[in-house]
Amino acid sequence: MADADLEALCTTERLQKKHLGGVGARKLRARLADLAAAGRVTDLVAGRPHPLKGDRAGQFAVDLDGGRRLVFEPAHDPVPERPDGSPAWDQVTAIRIVYIGDYHD
Repeated sequence: MADADLEALCTTERLQKKHLGGVGARKLRARLADLAAAGRVTDLVAGRPHPLKGDRAGQFAVDLDGGRRLVFEPAHDPVPERPDGSPAWDQVTAIRIVYIGDYHD
């Protein structure tokens, strides 16, 4: 999904329902509200927040419904890092949404 498509999906309820169904749209709006309210990524509690591995290393996800996830990455320049080079999620205060869907497909 292109950035403009992701932005439209995050801001347009009609598109949310079309692409994610009623439950998925409701979960997306809830997770977006959680993200807006969080001071740092590590403040997130709903949606089973977790850092990703493999080809999505450096990204973080929260669950929506079924296998769908909202995936984001730090929007810092430079990204706060741990000594091993991974993002210091407890210092990340700005994010960029990069994917909404089931990345397992």
